[in-house]
Amino acid sequence: MRYFIELSYNGSAYHGWQNQPTAISVQEVVEKGLSTLLKEPIAIVGAGRTDTGVHASQMFAHFDTEVGFEETQLTYKLNSFLPKDIAIKSVLKVNADAHARFDAVSRTYLYRIILSKNVFTFNNVLYVKQNLDVEKMKEASKILFEYKDFQCFSKTNTDVKTYNCDIMKAEWFFKDDELHFVVKADRFLRNMVRAIVGTMINIGLGKINVNDLHTIIKSKNRSEAGFSVPAHALYLTHVEYPDSIKLND
Repeated sequence: MRYFIELSYNGSAYHGWQNQPTAISVQEVVEKGLSTLLKEPIAIVGAGRTDTGVHASQMFAHFDTEVGFEETQLTYKLNSFLPKDIAIKSVLKVNADAHARFDAVSRTYLYRIILSKNVFTFNNVLYVKQNLDVEKMKEASKILFEYKDFQCFSKTNTDVKTYNCDIMKAEWFFKDDELHFVVKADRFLRNMVRAIVGTMINIGLGKINVNDLHTIIKSKNRSEAGFSVPAHALYLTHVEYPDSIKLND
């Protein structure tokens, strides 16, 4: 049988989602928990590959097993076994061909910024000391919808076959004392969100003009885009799937 796990994690202590040969990852820790509880080697496949230090308030992964268990009980046992920075929300039986990565139709990320110093949230948000022209940043975010190829925001030397992404949502807004950037797309390139945010901050600081974003995207050159903002303020917040992946009992 194939199962989906819905989970969240604080990525501060991990070198990203994906297994690493010499560093600890979220995938490794969850696989160890499942393998211990189900008493057989379990490999999981995630909906994406968050980078070192990036968090997820919603992530999905799938695994296969013939071991029988009750989903609610396994969720409880996993949460008891896993460290405090990884939480399992549910375990769901799905169709045998359902795939956590390839069946996802969209992913949504949030980047959190504060414009005044806060001693309680500095580990989870980016503090920007300078004044930002948020209206220009909002204007720039609309330009993203005009393009599909975002190679300029991609980490170099990646093994992707295409740099095309369908951006469905990109907006800046204030929530309480924080400035949030939310972006939704069918897929994301490595480092893409952090590079977009860094470029937008440069626009907000007046270092580049709003219309310069057209030139940057058309260049397909990572060095033309802005800096990559720190990972600690980035969150994967939602992964969407078609209803067809669920098993009809």
